Amino acid sequence: MMPTHLFRHPVVFLMILAALVATALQSRGAGHRDILVQAITNNDVAAQATLIVTLANQPDPVVEQTLTAWRQGAVYILEPEDKPKIPFLLEAATDATGQARGVAIATGEVLKDPDGKPLLFTAAELTAADTSAKLRRAIKTTLDVLALSNANPNVRRDAATKLGQEQNPDYLPHFRDRLTNEQFPEVRKALAEAIALTELVDEKPAVRLAAVRALDAQRSIAALDFLVRMAAEARTNQTAYSPEMSAAILQARGRIERHVATSNFIETAFHGLSLSAVLLIAALGLAITFGLMGIINMAHGEMIMLGAYTAYLTQNLFIHWFGQGTPGFNWYFPVALPLSFLSAGCIGVILERGIIRHLYKRPLESLLATWGVSLVLQQGMRTLFGAANVQVYSPSWLTGNLNAWDVVFAYNRMFVIGFAVSIVVFTWLLLTKTSLGLQVRALMQNRQMAACMGVRTDRVNMATFAFGSGLAGMAGACLSQIGNIGPGLGQSHIVDCFMVVVLGGVGNLQGTVSAALGIGVTDQILQPHLGAVLGKITVLAAIILFLQWRPAGLFATRGRGLES
Repeated sequence: MMPTHLFRHPVVFLMILAALVATALQSRGAGHRDILVQAITNNDVAAQATLIVTLANQPDPVVEQTLTAWRQGAVYILEPEDKPKIPFLLEAATDATGQARGVAIATGEVLKDPDGKPLLFTAAELTAADTSAKLRRAIKTTLDVLALSNANPNVRRDAATKLGQEQNPDYLPHFRDRLTNEQFPEVRKALAEAIALTELVDEKPAVRLAAVRALDAQRSIAALDFLVRMAAEARTNQTAYSPEMSAAILQARGRIERHVATSNFIETAFHGLSLSAVLLIAALGLAITFGLMGIINMAHGEMIMLGAYTAYLTQNLFIHWFGQGTPGFNWYFPVALPLSFLSAGCIGVILERGIIRHLYKRPLESLLATWGVSLVLQQGMRTLFGAANVQVYSPSWLTGNLNAWDVVFAYNRMFVIGFAVSIVVFTWLLLTKTSLGLQVRALMQNRQMAACMGVRTDRVNMATFAFGSGLAGMAGACLSQIGNIGPGLGQSHIVDCFMVVVLGGVGNLQGTVSAALGIGVTDQILQPHLGAVLGKITVLAAIILFLQWRPAGLFATRGRGLES
């Protein structure tokens, strides 16, 4: 019994308690390893298989590592004179001669000779512990079941899904045992699905019928292939399936197929929505500058490219400072967004001050000039970074996904959508609640009258062009999280941006939002059915036909000029 005076010293008490827990855990692990050692050194295959199976519900990293090595023929046995056999593994590290130290499985200690020096071995000079087909099956079963007890719920879920596909009745007791103790909903769903899939091959018709109905209720996508095969068997061998079973199979198959179609449609629309969000951010600036200045800026796509490469450079700096995968690295993207805006905005100011302001009211010359600038920027990026795509990694808070109703919602795409919404709100506030926005709207409606009222048209042009270019830069930073980054990035999006501007109505914020959503989502929905090229052609043809009916776009901007 523990002396009561120890409770007066909490630190001492906690140290003693931790030591007791550690001792208990060590003894528990040692018990598992003793069973493992017995299995390896036993000469009876049936006894070996029985001992291995007893380890299935006792997770221990050493047990898993040893079983994996045994299955691969990497467990060895040292037989000292007048002493029990010692199973051991070789360390991964080798010396200059290719020899490695042996580590005893039972104790985890390095094997030593009588003088206390570590024993060195090469795998070629050792004989691996014997295995047979029966032993390998027992090891596989044990390793698979151990995965159901993994500390990571994602590993447990994946293990249940994988084992359910095997339809092995030996796994059923383990599935049911884990389902009783499992707390995570996704893992519970995978275990219930695994149980039903395994029961599809049960000898009792009532059990199989209940399994089909359970899979129907779960809308199990994993069960679809099995149900399709069962439906084919029911057609060719009607005596093996009762009418009730055949009807249940057909009903379950139909419902699951409809569920799959719905899930695929929602996921495709979600991908289209995320691409529409990037397209919207890029097209907003183009819509404003095109509506304000009437300039066809063919270099707008290269502003997207500049923003993406700015994110790439920011990532590399944070990798150099903090290292990839560290908490500090995860801050690179919040820093990259404003830097992308500034870098593209500064290039936009240089472009507007150096070239575009000399070409107002000369649309053909401005188109050719900006096209030339786009070629120069593309070649500059090829010279600096090479022609191949560069790799941009997502921070940890943008990796992973949310799985709901069998639809995968990636965190990076969800962020891009939310960011686009915030940009639209910010742009609307800028245009409607600030003096700069008032001046921009005045210039859009009547440039001469606004100039007569004292509006500095050259400064407004410069600020607006910088803002539009900055938005394109942030669109490029967002694209770096969901697509490839290369010198030709802008060229693949500039046409879509112009389609958004023309379809929505030049200079109209509401029309730009509507057109971006329509083009992005429609394009993604059509691509699985028509292909990437034919899908884009179909969207373009639909836009051309629509503009024949409404040449001013969805929402025409009303001016106050004499020509309006």
